[in-house]
Amino acid sequence: MDATSTELIVAAGRTSAFFPALNASLNFLAAILLVTGYVLVRQKRLIAHERVMLAAFGVSAVFLASYLYYHFNYDSGRFPGQGLARTFYFTILISHVILATAMVPFILWMLWEALKGRFLKHARIARYVWPVWMYTSVTGVLVYVMLYHWRPGT
Repeated sequence: MDATSTELIVAAGRTSAFFPALNASLNFLAAILLVTGYVLVRQKRLIAHERVMLAAFGVSAVFLASYLYYHFNYDSGRFPGQGLARTFYFTILISHVILATAMVPFILWMLWEALKGRFLKHARIARYVWPVWMYTSVTGVLVYVMLYHWRPGT
């Protein structure tokens, strides 16, 4: 992280530099687990699929707790880009936040159906929930890179 990035994440004298990287890492790990879970279910390796998807849920829950703690206690800074870069950043950010917020109850519903053994219903829900969960995990990493490492125009 460069000096400019560090300046962005200092609030009220408290340095919170590790939270953005931690949250991006958790999102990245969730994306890897989601892809792995998808491959496993396609291979009909259902026990492994269950374990990996429970891990994805756990990682996402830890991410959510860390994200909420960070944003309630620290200022995450402002995107430094202008013009098209700013439009691109906010398009990704807004879609990410709306979808991530909206999908929480659907992930819980999908998980509930699987844990109750209602696998056909689980699969029908997963057809819609998995791509959105994957999108929010990947765009979470992208938002981090754009906010803390991307310097358009420099």
